[in-house]
Amino acid sequence: MNDHIQPDGSDAYEGAHEHDHGALGDAEFAEFMELAAEEGFDLEDVEGAIEAAGHGPLPVLAVVGRPNVGKSTLVNRIIGRREAVVEDKPGVTRDRVTYEAEWAGRRFKVVDTGGWEQDVLGIDASVAAQAEYAIEAADAVVFVVDAKVGATDTDEAVVRLLRKAGKPVVLCANKVDGPSGEADAAYLWSLGLGEPHPVSALHGRGTGDMLDKVLEALPEAPAQRFGTAVGGPRRVALIGRPNVGKSSLLNKVAGEERVVVNEIAGTTRDPVDEMIELGGKTWKFVDTAGIRKRVHLQQGADYYASLRTAAAVEKAEVAVVLIDAAESISVQDQRIVTMAVEAGRALVLAFNKWDTLDEERRYYLEREIETELGQAAWAPRVNVSARTGRHMEKLVPAIETALAGWETRVPTGRLNAFLGELVAAHPHPVRGGKQPRILFGTQAGTKPPRFVLFASGFIEAGYRRFIERRLREEFGFEGTPIHISVRVREKRGRKK
Repeated sequence: MNDHIQPDGSDAYEGAHEHDHGALGDAEFAEFMELAAEEGFDLEDVEGAIEAAGHGPLPVLAVVGRPNVGKSTLVNRIIGRREAVVEDKPGVTRDRVTYEAEWAGRRFKVVDTGGWEQDVLGIDASVAAQAEYAIEAADAVVFVVDAKVGATDTDEAVVRLLRKAGKPVVLCANKVDGPSGEADAAYLWSLGLGEPHPVSALHGRGTGDMLDKVLEALPEAPAQRFGTAVGGPRRVALIGRPNVGKSSLLNKVAGEERVVVNEIAGTTRDPVDEMIELGGKTWKFVDTAGIRKRVHLQQGADYYASLRTAAAVEKAEVAVVLIDAAESISVQDQRIVTMAVEAGRALVLAFNKWDTLDEERRYYLEREIETELGQAAWAPRVNVSARTGRHMEKLVPAIETALAGWETRVPTGRLNAFLGELVAAHPHPVRGGKQPRILFGTQAGTKPPRFVLFASGFIEAGYRRFIERRLREEFGFEGTPIHISVRVREKRGRKK
């Protein structure tokens, strides 16, 4: 009996390829699954790997609530690892605010708004501002309330904001450690957000039932569609540390004063969406607030600026990272570039104040770019002056190049021919007497390009980086991160 024949006598992939398989058309998918069967792979695992990598943008879940109700503890519980910083006091923040999670086989992103610091606006305004920034890019919201304390005036303020936003809300009654606390949770029906879900984020009690409700509220990740244009203007996020010239650049690009420019760093608090005609096209530019050195050193509004910048990047297709060429490339610059890369966005590096550099500074800047921004050596680079407009005409071609790379698709046949030649010429190093091989692969998605490679054994990180480098040399992918996942054939005989 063939590997791919089901108990009912049907072909394992005969009906499956009637569905959308991302990069693979019907005939190509059938041929690909034949190859997988010949190599002894479990066909459900192969199809699952393609589907997991072949989705469109993941849905976003925002976790909001007033300070010290256990938001970060809940985020750690959702993502299944301790990443969000947790302390028994309000005001503890962290560098990252977005994480990837999975529940019941579905993947989504979690925006943690646990970090906050009270500012002169007062606690109600602080929490409301933070919640507003988070839910802007969210598809659904988990609203965390301390069931022991009950609903406060601050909670009521957030409820009004959630109603105005119109996003689906799952009400989490946290700190319910046993049956006796469920009566406290029941009082939260008064918030008017529907059923309160009693949870102990610390101990995990009730979190599974709550996450089931979250999945009902979140949309499915859209299926990958190749070759289809995105509706409306392409979305460009301008990001960078404070006072690097983002607002000046936007004004120069727009040809008029649309954004307040001030030498005081951090003037921009709310991103300003601007429809701008450039190169015969309309673009949507978002001028985002500057990101401070470290989130946990930020005061009030600066933290919200960082949070909202992350939200803007999530909504964008391409990120233009503006870097002050007159200053040494900083850890903040590197972190902002990493934020865009991890979000899977097309990337352009724009070095501002180029007109102020002398030959010595240009020499040292080139060395800094090689050493400090090596993780994004594939990104198009433009040297500009927001003040004078120098080289501004090069910005749009760089953005278009990055978007083209972001949407590049390699046919499966061509990819496997490339992989076969690569493995023959440069085999994986022998480890423990064994030499794992890349057997075949496919591109399961774009925006950014996502590849699934199937191997006979574990593929080391260094060899994966080598494959990525050669993929770029062969197919371009300028201006885009590349995601590569590897599925290893299980150590078992073929089914009979």
